Amino acid sequence: MAAVASGSTSGGAAPAGAPAGAGSAVGRSSTEGTERTAERAALASRLDWDVEDAELLLRALSHRSWCAETAGALSNERLEFLGDAVLGLVVTDHLFLTYPSLPEGELAKVRASVVNSAVLAELATELDIGDAILLGKGEGQSGGREKPSILADAMEALIGAIYLDRGWQAASNLVMRLLGERMVEAAAGPGGQDYKTRLQELCARQLDQLPHYQVSDEGPDHAKMFDALVSVGGTIFGSGHGRSKKQAEQAAARVAWERLTKELLADRALGHASEDAGRGA
Repeated sequence: MAAVASGSTSGGAAPAGAPAGAGSAVGRSSTEGTERTAERAALASRLDWDVEDAELLLRALSHRSWCAETAGALSNERLEFLGDAVLGLVVTDHLFLTYPSLPEGELAKVRASVVNSAVLAELATELDIGDAILLGKGEGQSGGREKPSILADAMEALIGAIYLDRGWQAASNLVMRLLGERMVEAAAGPGGQDYKTRLQELCARQLDQLPHYQVSDEGPDHAKMFDALVSVGGTIFGSGHGRSKKQAEQAAARVAWERLTKELLADRALGHASEDAGRGA
């Protein structure tokens, strides 16, 4: 960033009109930005982000405390705003298309369970984003790299930066890689119940059979997609699509479980109707 470079080449002198002591802060923060180049590059690799505009990566990781000590530096707050919108749309689009039987209220609950600051901070911790964030001296000394609010904001800012740098598909791929399985688990309902287990128990109890899964995949290793078919007694009851084998199987199991549940209920209702008709005769 040009503004950072100008600050660091001034020999630590404060810009004209800056408060006393600001010069050392500018020099210190500018040095930190240089030292964390390796951390930023390593983070981009973990995100599968082939960076075209390095300025976006730098800005996504620039906390306002660092910007306050660095003349002309821009914080990640605008990128955070954009990333929040991109994240919400990716998740909403996926839930709407993947779970056509879920009503609006349930869709909103699933989205809220995966799009929140706690989950974003957890993802940021798993990705070691804290190591790459640029912080002011005071924020850094007070444990800012581990603060959930700072981590969650940086995670959203990175999503926004990737959207601007590489486009919608790259941002969508990242969100699905990070949150795909969490959405499956959230959509399965309270208690973390999974539909593979539900389907297996239903088939064993009602049909005395077990479901069989067939999984195929396509695409490069870093963006592989999986398709699953689930059959019972040789009949295919469901199909699913996802970014992992588990996600695809869960999606297929949900479709099969819902279909089998409806058919078994319909058969039971038909049986009751036949019994009533027989008694009436």
